[in-house]
Amino acid sequence: MDDPELEALRRKRMAELQQQQSMSQQQYAQQQQAEEQRQQYEAQKQAVLRQVLTPEARDRLANVKLADPQHADMVENQLIQLAQSGRLQQVINEDMLKELLRQIAPKKRDIKIERR
Repeated sequence: MDDPELEALRRKRMAELQQQQSMSQQQYAQQQQAEEQRQQYEAQKQAVLRQVLTPEARDRLANVKLADPQHADMVENQLIQLAQSGRLQQVINEDMLKELLRQIAPKKRDIKIERR
C-alpha cells in the first residue's frame, strides 16, 4: 500500500519541519537574549539616573518621557555621559533639569498667517 515516492516526500517534509522548528527556537533564544540585554542596560541607566537626579527631577523627567520620549532619552543619555565622565559635581535638582530641558528643546518656529 505504501508508495516509496510518497514515503520519501513525507520524510523530506518532516526534515523541513524539524529544521524550521530548530531555526525558530534559535531565533527565539536570540530574541530572549536581546531583551535581557536591553533590560540590563535600562536597569543600569536607571541606577545612574537615581544617583545624579533628585526625586523631584526624576519625576519631571518621567513626565517629559510620557510627553516626548525621544527628547527625554536625549536628556537621559546626556546626563549619563556627564556622570560617567565625572563632569557632574552635584546632584541635579528640578530647576537645573528644567534649564537643561530648555537648552536641549528644539527651537520652535513662529508661524504667522496674514490675511489680505
